[in-house]
Amino acid sequence: MSTPPNLKVAIIQANLKWEDANANRSFFSKEIAALSDAVELIVLPEMFTTGFSMNAENLAEKKQGQTLLWMQEQAKLKNAAITGSVIVTENGQFYNRLFFVFPDGTVQKYDKRHTFTLAKEDQTYTAGTKRLIVNYRGWKICPLICYDLRFPVWARNTEDYDLLIYVANWPKKRVAAWDALLKARAIENMSFCIGVNRVGEDGDGYVYNGHSAVYDCLGENLTDQNDETEFSKEITLDKNHLEKTRDQLKFLQDRDKFRLI
Repeated sequence: MSTPPNLKVAIIQANLKWEDANANRSFFSKEIAALSDAVELIVLPEMFTTGFSMNAENLAEKKQGQTLLWMQEQAKLKNAAITGSVIVTENGQFYNRLFFVFPDGTVQKYDKRHTFTLAKEDQTYTAGTKRLIVNYRGWKICPLICYDLRFPVWARNTEDYDLLIYVANWPKKRVAAWDALLKARAIENMSFCIGVNRVGEDGDGYVYNGHSAVYDCLGENLTDQNDETEFSKEITLDKNHLEKTRDQLKFLQDRDKFRLI
């Protein structure tokens, strides 16, 4: 049998410039250019061009706007997929929309399902209704956004995906929950789990301390520590480790059907 393909992932934790798309794109362009040519997937935070802003009327881009064009350009230059979320307007509605951009420029999208009511995100952005499963280089990937992390049923691994991704602006005051839930999602879904958060203070006075991390299917933190400053890290995800662990433990085979008894 052939060895399943590994996946080289880069996560970029940034101090986002408040509502300044040009400055943020410039920062990420430099960070992406500095990554090794071996990188196959690059993960950016939630609303990576603006910070977590409710100023959608002034910040929203069209569904094929400047940031998506930039992502397509970066993906082609690096020959790697890129994902992260952006404020988008479509048909008179605003969305917190994650783009998954393939190296050839092909795009798939996911609109955040759980809008954060505490920040009144639900009053500004329309919630998505469909989950996305991306097939990329022999990996099945489920990308989600921030507050989705608190809802395990939405992330439930019914498709046998290999990698769960959360892009986020998750504040320092609740970072213990971020750490615990990322690990839990990895363990319960028997998948790799990536969480990419931001650092710094936003324009609304909220402070973020990162803790971006990569967990394996047993809940081991592959990034070693909870960094609270800007960084870029490259991690290789071992598909053989994932498949061997699933074959040995078979926990997914015993998952509930959620039927009333």
